[in-house]
Amino acid sequence: MKSSILHITNGDSTTNYLKKLKFSGDFITWREMLCEGKTTSDVGSEDFWRNRFDFFKTTYKVSKQKFIDYTLKEYRSLCKKKNPKEIVLWFEYDLFCQINMLAIISWLKRYREGYHISLVCSGKVGNSKKMFGLSELNEKQIQSHFKNRIELTKDDIAYADYIWQLYCSDSPLRLETVYKFNPMSPFQYLASAIEAHLQRFPSIKNGLNTIENTILKTADNQKITSKKQFISILTKQKNVFGFGDIQYEHSINDLGKLFSSFNPVKLSQKGKEVLENQLNFYGQIRNDISYLGGSKKYSFLYQNESKKLLQITS
Repeated sequence: MKSSILHITNGDSTTNYLKKLKFSGDFITWREMLCEGKTTSDVGSEDFWRNRFDFFKTTYKVSKQKFIDYTLKEYRSLCKKKNPKEIVLWFEYDLFCQINMLAIISWLKRYREGYHISLVCSGKVGNSKKMFGLSELNEKQIQSHFKNRIELTKDDIAYADYIWQLYCSDSPLRLETVYKFNPMSPFQYLASAIEAHLQRFPSIKNGLNTIENTILKTADNQKITSKKQFISILTKQKNVFGFGDIQYEHSINDLGKLFSSFNPVKLSQKGKEVLENQLNFYGQIRNDISYLGGSKKYSFLYQNESKKLLQITS
C-alpha cells in the first residue's frame, strides 16, 4: 500500500512553513546549492557527493560531519521513502532553486521512474511585478499553489533531465539555445534562470560576471558603513539569482583587491576602473578550480551585446 504524499522542498523555511500550515505527508528538505561549484550529472552517486563535499570544504570550510548531518542524512532519508502516492516538489523562480529542481528531477527519473510527480513553483502572483518566494505566500496563496500544482509528464521529466545533463557538461554553449525551444514546458521560470546562469561567466568587457559587477555597482552607488550591511543590502535586492549571505560574502572576498575599505565600504581606484570597463580584471581573478555546473568558469567569456558565450582556447 502506498504511503502519503512526499514533499521535497527547497529549504528549511519552506518545510517549516508547510508543517506549520498542517500539510500532511512526509518531508524531505533539499539542502544543496548546485548553482555553485562543480556538478556531475549522476545525482546521488559517490562521485557526485565527493565533488560536492570537496567544493563545500574548499570554498566554505564546511566540515565532513556538518556536510553529512546537513545534507547527506536528508538525502539518505529520501532514498528510504519508497512508494509514496505522490511526490510534490516545492521550488522557486530563481537560479538557485531552478538548478536544484533540475537535479532532483534527474534523480527521480533514474530512481523513481513511473511515480506520480508534481511541481509547485512560486514566482509571479496575479498581476504583481514582485516575485514571491514560497515562504512569502500567505496561507490562501500557498494552498492555491498546491491545489493548482503541475503534474509532470514523462516528457517534462525527460526535458528537465536533459537540461541538467547540459548544465553538468564541460561546455555551456548548447544551453545558449536549447532552453528557448520548448515553449510548452511547465517550467515557466527555467529560461530566465538559464539566462542568468550564462551571465555568471566573466564579461568580455571587464572580466567580471553580472553578480560581481552588481556588487561593485552597489558599493559605488550607496553609502554603506560595514561589510555586514553590504551583504544585507545585496541579499535584499530581489533578483533571478536567489543568492544568500554566504555566497555574497564569498564573492566580495574574491573581489577584495577592488575595495580600499569595508568599514565603510569603498571601492579602490582599481575597483572604479574595473566597474567603468577601463580595466579588465580577468587575468587577476582567473583560476582553474572555479566551476559553474560542469564547466570551468574562466574558460568562457560572456559577450554582453550579443548575450553569447565565447570559448577561450589555449
